[in-house]
Amino acid sequence: MKNIIIKITVLVMVSIMQIGFGASVIEAAPIDNLPPMQQQDNQDQREAERIENERHERAMERRGNESDQEWYERQNRENERHQRRLWIISRAILR
Repeated sequence: MKNIIIKITVLVMVSIMQIGFGASVIEAAPIDNLPPMQQQDNQDQREAERIENERHERAMERRGNESDQEWYERQNRENERHQRRLWIISRAILR
């Protein structure tokens, strides 16, 4: 009876170790496909970035009634605004 209990205990411990090794291998395996929700988030982010880039290009064009200095100042403000908006877009998608 004692031998049977020892054998069962050893087999249970070995199986628990195998399950543990298997779980760690599964967790370490690379993920080939993103879940559908993340794919949708990536599409939403690319779309938002595209819209912001188009807006930025229109805003960077020189207007006929502004001097060189006004244009450079507006470009600097617009570049800062553009960087902030891109950062906000990237942070909003990660949540």
